[in-house]
Amino acid sequence: MILNLIAGKAPAGYTPAAFFLHFGPEYHAGQAAIDRHLEFFQHTGMDFVKIQYEQGMSRAPVTSPADWARAPRLTASDFAPTVAVVRGLVEAAGADADREAVVVLTLYSPFMWARHLAGDAILHEHLREHPAQAMKGLEISTENVLALVRACKAAGVDGFYASTQGGEAFRFGGSRSSGGDIFERLIKPTDLAVWDEIASCRFNILHVCDYEGAYDDLAPFIDYPGHVVSCPLDVGGRSMTPGEASALFGRPFMGGLERKGVLATGSPEEVRRAAREVLAQAPERFILGADCTVPADTSWDNLRAAIDVAHGG
Repeated sequence: MILNLIAGKAPAGYTPAAFFLHFGPEYHAGQAAIDRHLEFFQHTGMDFVKIQYEQGMSRAPVTSPADWARAPRLTASDFAPTVAVVRGLVEAAGADADREAVVVLTLYSPFMWARHLAGDAILHEHLREHPAQAMKGLEISTENVLALVRACKAAGVDGFYASTQGGEAFRFGGSRSSGGDIFERLIKPTDLAVWDEIASCRFNILHVCDYEGAYDDLAPFIDYPGHVVSCPLDVGGRSMTPGEASALFGRPFMGGLERKGVLATGSPEEVRRAAREVLAQAPERFILGADCTVPADTSWDNLRAAIDVAHGG
């Protein structure tokens, strides 16, 4: 259904749907991770398998601008645990011609990896005051992300849920006139380098992540690739509808329900009502989902209830 949606061939009365959450640490690697992802996929009835990246990110004591040049450099072998989960889920989903669902992996951006090397305060300071040195860290982070991408592509992954951060209003002023150009000059090119590598995949989702802060403007992301966009609907003090977000990006929109709202706190019947309200105003090419990862303790039955409504139930 997902590939039909992006090809403009989705059947009437059926809306694809998907939700994501983090599993406990005992399900972060190996066969346990493969089995848990499959259990979640089958219980909820969602329309694609989305693998959470749980391996962690490299850390280093970056305190001075010169430290960026010594950031860890990773290869495909460093990502072996994640690649094994990808390969296992691709094999479980079946051969390409008969695959039950496409398989995508969460992909954190080079900026997000660089944050784990230094923390927000130091990274922000160095991007402002020592951009050449900080860019070395972003370049190494980009190569590390590309090593993960290439290994997962070789393992048969169908695409990526590629997340971007760094353009939130609180980081660099949120506008070009007050420092927001740091995102476009220094951060965005690393995002696009990753997109150049994943563009050949058959199903990619652009996720403009507001998990840590809001945006004043989504304009910097309009030219990002991606078959589907997942982005906040409250931007710069104005609320958009899913249809407006879809029109803004010129592609199907995924979302509609708040991750900490009725999905996490309501009953299955309350979730069904909320899903029907969203679907009544949704654009034709739409994936029902949450604005980001739902809390880990969210009822799987609640997610199933929303997905059942999307599927016409």
